[in-house]
Amino acid sequence: MSNQIETVITIQLENRDRKSVALRIFLVVPIAIFVSAFTAWSGSSEASTFLSGLLFLPIVLALVFRGIYPSYALAFNQALLALSTRVSAYILLLNDNYPSIEESADVKITFPDVDGGAKLNRYLPLVKWFLALPLYLVGLVYVIYGLAVLIFTWFTILFTGKMPAASGEVLLGVTQYWNRVYGYAFLLVTDEYPSFSL
Repeated sequence: MSNQIETVITIQLENRDRKSVALRIFLVVPIAIFVSAFTAWSGSSEASTFLSGLLFLPIVLALVFRGIYPSYALAFNQALLALSTRVSAYILLLNDNYPSIEESADVKITFPDVDGGAKLNRYLPLVKWFLALPLYLVGLVYVIYGLAVLIFTWFTILFTGKMPAASGEVLLGVTQYWNRVYGYAFLLVTDEYPSFSL
């Protein structure tokens, strides 16, 4: 098992629902409101709004002072990341299944074994957010690239009813990349520095 968060999303290439794709930005509103109920409104970007819903500070304090990763915080963060990934998969046109508020077979998030925090460095959580600065910069480039691919994919599905496999791989790769970054810098489930590759 890897020491990174593993993200597996079922990509639907054929038989796409063109109406759903055309109206996706409106159809996602109810589930987006549901996800936002778990987050504090910070008035800034979607990423920071999502991150504010994660249990971060209690984990840092527990790791630094007690050397323990609270199991309830791990379960909450894993569930919130899985939920937001299901919503992202829907927004990124990876499939036409409306995001479930419960676990689904379309999206699977696997966390590395943290063994209650015994496998984690106690003091690294204080600087991980800083060490991840290069990851944020590369991730920004990936987001811009992914946005261009998403626009191309949207038009392709509308006209052909099919999603190009290469587009699916790029959009899945961007999602996997950011989940690994979240796992390292904010969820604190690994001390292994994430790969820069998609």
